[in-house]
Amino acid sequence: MKVLFVGDVFGRPGRRAVRDCLDGVVSKHGVDFVVLNAENAAGGFGMTPSIVDELFGYGADVLTGGNHTFDKREAHDLLEDNERVLRPHNYPADNPGTGLSVVRCGDITVAVINLQGRIFLPPTDCPFQAADRLIESIKDEADVILVDLHAEATSEKMAMAWYLDGRVSALVGTHTHVQTADEQIFPEGMAYITDLGMCGPHRSIIGVKVEQSLGRFLNSRSARFEAATGDVRFHGAVVDVDEATGKSRSIGRIQLRLN
Repeated sequence: MKVLFVGDVFGRPGRRAVRDCLDGVVSKHGVDFVVLNAENAAGGFGMTPSIVDELFGYGADVLTGGNHTFDKREAHDLLEDNERVLRPHNYPADNPGTGLSVVRCGDITVAVINLQGRIFLPPTDCPFQAADRLIESIKDEADVILVDLHAEATSEKMAMAWYLDGRVSALVGTHTHVQTADEQIFPEGMAYITDLGMCGPHRSIIGVKVEQSLGRFLNSRSARFEAATGDVRFHGAVVDVDEATGKSRSIGRIQLRLN
């Protein structure tokens, strides 16, 4: 089966990139299943019910989250009400929602796991131990296991990759909004890329208007951040998984620039 992972969707420009590009990518690559990171979809900070409906309407099968998942008050109900909207599973257990979605795709059972790293991010429970528990709970049920690790440090993402190789079909990194060029198949058949990149405005500082983000670096004061608008691009990766073995055959980056 072909799986499309879509990089962090940033604000209205990112949603426009998904609207304009997703169908074409799915058709061109014969995609069967779409995992999309939506934690920045509402103006760069969180998600709302209407935006979730919008992204599902464009063709996403599962929406993953990260450190901005709870930025909008509405996120609590979203996570409780829709099993295909995820937050990092290694947040404390009394938070609403889950980091695991098990979905039927034709005759194939697909499990999507959402985790968050701990280096340079707010404290959470151990993502490695959370991964162990989740994989153990679904290993007899899922044909394909997909992981979105929302993390800052390349070393942490790579460590998780070596830890999970042979146990999951694919591990993709999100959060930095900068697509990396290290897509690969690990020795035991796991597809990997350190970061998918960003769907959104690339004439920016990782999605935010340049003058606003630059001001914080220059004066160290808090500032209101808004999504930029220029040079909108669609980033992601397509993974070809052998559903009979759960191992991946190939992974390829996607980079599209809107006119």
